[in-house]
Amino acid sequence: MKIAVFGRTLYSGVLSGLLADCGHEIFWCNFLKSHHSAEHIYAQDKTLQDLLSAQEKNGFLTHCTLQDVPVDTDAYVYSFNPTEQDFGIEILKELGQRQIIHPKLMINASTLGLHGTEKFKQYLPEDDWIYLPDIVQEGNSLASFSQAEQLIVGCDFEHVQIKVKELLRPIYPRPNQYLFMPILDAEFTKLSISGMLATRISYINDLAIVAEKLGIDIEFVRQGMAADSRIGASYLYPGAGFGGENFSHDILTLVDTVTGSGAKSQLLSQVWDINEQQKEVLFAKLWNYYHGNLTGKTVAIWGASFKENTARVQQSPIHPMLKALWAQGVTVKLHDPQALAEIEKIYGHRSDLIYCTDQYDAVNEAHALCVLTAWKQYSSPNYSALLKNMRHPLILDGRNIYNPNYVKEQGFAYMGVGR
Repeated sequence: MKIAVFGRTLYSGVLSGLLADCGHEIFWCNFLKSHHSAEHIYAQDKTLQDLLSAQEKNGFLTHCTLQDVPVDTDAYVYSFNPTEQDFGIEILKELGQRQIIHPKLMINASTLGLHGTEKFKQYLPEDDWIYLPDIVQEGNSLASFSQAEQLIVGCDFEHVQIKVKELLRPIYPRPNQYLFMPILDAEFTKLSISGMLATRISYINDLAIVAEKLGIDIEFVRQGMAADSRIGASYLYPGAGFGGENFSHDILTLVDTVTGSGAKSQLLSQVWDINEQQKEVLFAKLWNYYHGNLTGKTVAIWGASFKENTARVQQSPIHPMLKALWAQGVTVKLHDPQALAEIEKIYGHRSDLIYCTDQYDAVNEAHALCVLTAWKQYSSPNYSALLKNMRHPLILDGRNIYNPNYVKEQGFAYMGVGR
């Protein structure tokens, strides 16, 4: 098939790469490539970048503009973030002016919330529309899509299912790998999945606060809960709160949807509130440790992205942490393997924010080290170098990646989440 893919999301890259790998002819209109090259966007995912480069070299993947998309294209994929909906509509309007033989298979793979597919369908109503939820995980993007046990597909008509199965047959060859349901149901299912994952995160964070007050190590509790086959370990790690543009958008959309329906859900609102409070937990520990006397101090922060293996900082705990520290007259020395450029776009250059390309430069003369992102390179630091270069040996572990007893034996004061 000839397939046009619109968007510059991670999901658009995954679909472009995997479908091209199957022999489909892909025309990828990653329209902002001049500002955000594919190499920059997917630099954190080498496996995906290698696949895209290979398919471009083999001729199955072509970067192009809308005008270069063939008129006889069989399927169109739209993959946009919440802030890009209007851009998607502009593309649909342009396609509506072209001499296209309808119906075509139209795939909404965007994160727009409820009725997002219907909004797009209004501009090309003659076509066969489906909703394909974004299920890719940053840092594990290809496997998270291609190895899903069952693929949720929003599809209102049975005859369209045949087209979907043929499109994805090389990736999902068995009929039982598809879970077809009405489009609106699929959109709500996507939001509900995000809501459940967020609930697990907020629940373990809520337990961590209680455990800490009782002198209980939440890590033992977490392991015990994860050992129960009814619960498992996924999204059951206490920390400084979740982030991410699409994930956070899903939670807020779900909260608004439930509220707007007239139903009452105290749980969803509390899940969000707990998470936002959790983003301030390390600052509170720092404040208490220094009895509120933070003016003039220097704090090193390792990690700015909302999770490891990505450069994205939307809804990351780094933002409330920076604002709280600056309000107290603290100078921040920040390191992140990939996200410094994104932080600089937001906060620019200022005297109380020092960008460090080496993680150990960040700790020089620091009164505390705060770990906000669980990058692998932070897992086993040189404690001797930290002890030598820090002005005060305090480690605030916002992701519980260290062994508290070992860190204390190295001469540090240690504070984790629920430990």
